Amino acid sequence: MIWGLLALFGLLAIGGLLESALTDKGAVTNNPESHQAKELIDARLPGRTKVDEVVIVRSERARATDAAFRARVQSLVAQARRTGGIRAIRSYLGAGGGLLVSRDGHATIVPVVLASPTHDSIDKLVALVRRSDGPDGFAVHITGEHTAGRDFGKVSETDLRTGELQFGLPAALIVLLLVFGTVVGASIPLLMAMISIVVGLWLVAIVGQLFKLNLFVTNMLVAMGLALGIDYSLFIVSRLREERARGADTRTAILTVASTATRAVVFSGIAFTLAMVGMLIVPQTILRSLAVGAIAVAIVSIAVALTFHPALLMILGDRVNKLKLPWLGERVARSAGAEGRFWGAAVRAVLRRPALSLVAAVALLLAAAAPLLGLKIGASGPSSLPDTTVAKQGLIALQRDFPTGATQPVNIVVDARPGTPWVRPGLARLRTRLQSDREFAARAAILQAGTDITVLSVPLTAEASSEPATSAISRLHDRYVPAAFGLNAGRVLIGGTAAENRDYFALIGNWLPIVITIVLALSFVLLTLAFRSIVVPLTAIAVNLLSVAAAYGLLVLVFQDGVGADLFGFGRVDRIEAWVPVFLFSVLFGLSMDYQVFLLSRIQERYHRTGNTTEGIVHGVASTARLITGAALIIVVVFAGFATGQLVSSSRWASGSPSRCSWTPPSCAWSSSPRRWGSSASATGTSRAG
Repeated sequence: MIWGLLALFGLLAIGGLLESALTDKGAVTNNPESHQAKELIDARLPGRTKVDEVVIVRSERARATDAAFRARVQSLVAQARRTGGIRAIRSYLGAGGGLLVSRDGHATIVPVVLASPTHDSIDKLVALVRRSDGPDGFAVHITGEHTAGRDFGKVSETDLRTGELQFGLPAALIVLLLVFGTVVGASIPLLMAMISIVVGLWLVAIVGQLFKLNLFVTNMLVAMGLALGIDYSLFIVSRLREERARGADTRTAILTVASTATRAVVFSGIAFTLAMVGMLIVPQTILRSLAVGAIAVAIVSIAVALTFHPALLMILGDRVNKLKLPWLGERVARSAGAEGRFWGAAVRAVLRRPALSLVAAVALLLAAAAPLLGLKIGASGPSSLPDTTVAKQGLIALQRDFPTGATQPVNIVVDARPGTPWVRPGLARLRTRLQSDREFAARAAILQAGTDITVLSVPLTAEASSEPATSAISRLHDRYVPAAFGLNAGRVLIGGTAAENRDYFALIGNWLPIVITIVLALSFVLLTLAFRSIVVPLTAIAVNLLSVAAAYGLLVLVFQDGVGADLFGFGRVDRIEAWVPVFLFSVLFGLSMDYQVFLLSRIQERYHRTGNTTEGIVHGVASTARLITGAALIIVVVFAGFATGQLVSSSRWASGSPSRCSWTPPSCAWSSSPRRWGSSASATGTSRAG
């Protein structure tokens, strides 16, 4: 009754609470150098207006100098102002506007600053762009931070609805029917999972009132809720059927289950929660949001298994076996608690030659893990959006007519007055050095000055998330700036999208070993308490580490190296998303520890009954292999829901929100301050693109 009320209250409260708890943004919280540079620019160049969105207008026939082109842009700007959500908008028709025109003269960009970036104002602007696209041969697109956020939110909702609820849930039900053989028995795990998900979403909505959570927390919570809720109920219900098959009455069977399977579920849930702590400690808001969602649903799943589940089983009794499937239902019922012949034969064959079996298994896992040595991490940003989305189409249009380097400059921020003696000579030496580095378009650099700050913006010739760009930032940081500024190099900060990516990659690289160490230490302590042994937890951890390493290796082999990518319908990438190693370790280690705890619990239980180690291992594996395989298959189909989604390796999951100018054009900022030096006196702050 209590859980029913909680679920009902959760359904009623989730709507408004959850919407106000979520955001499409993310950020790192360790205050990296790129963030410090951005804060200095925002604080000391107050006239520098940051562009929110960019409208791209192109005509294959008309040029920007033609009357028809000018009229179309004037009309578009006027209509945009009338939407009511625009604080500033400019076009090539104003002063210095020539820099907003592409080299071929057939395209222009219209920078937009929003007064208040609400859903309504973004929707109105997008609607205007869509109405303007097409007539008279003019193509009009829009891209930017808020349109990308809007698209990520919509695609995420669609993926959640179609991938998890329309695909994952029915697929899980089919597997449960095959495992249980009865409709009632298969329905119980789904019911437990749905209760856990609803109450978990309610908890997340409450937590989100204290600090914003990333919108992907709902995807994580639903996927983990289905996986854990179904797994835990599967283990408990199967054990109940086993005890009843042995002749125990319902009450005695439930008490036995409480001291065995339910106890194992509690330790499994705690092990999973501890693994999620790995993501929680990383100073990155999106990873922390994912961890909050997983931990919330794990705690609820444990509580449901301890309270609602036994009460429901007591009420149902043997009715869990009602509505049996033809042939399969009777076969499954007869095998309750029995050792599977296939699995029994397999484990006995392994135990006849344990050393050889161990070497072969370890060698196979190490071979699968070998590609891990070539792992390269990176980010994709809004380019991971489906091609049908507004922001992705705008990004494609922007990159077609304006070079990526000009849209994502590196900001070299000098924390000093422009007249300080060492500033100008240092910048001169730096620009000379950058001219010999092909990754920097040094001749297109622009210099801006404030009262206590000087900013040199240098476009890159490489995409900001690529390996050449990351290497270029490293050279700039480690060699060029120290050589140019000497003892004052500490007062020079490097910002911009490429610098933010480099800082984020470094963050993940630094925290991954910390996460692994903490999760392993906590898991060791938990398993030691659960099994009163040191060898057992060490063995379990070693097996899990080999499994995780093999998963990493296969990930690199398929997605980065492209082996079999076409066969499975996956795209090949140059680098694995930076968030994947931390995310994969936490989730995979936590879920695999579930099976370890359940299996080891059955082995230990049999050993205490017989005193024979071999008998304990054979019975434990043979009697649980079918359940563990079924549980693993459920997780496979649940996560296959993610694979059916439209978002491909989205960096929004964990790389953090890009800077506001991550994919905006050379007019990423304009300033009312006339104090600037360099190759261009443009109010846009950069040289001509195209």
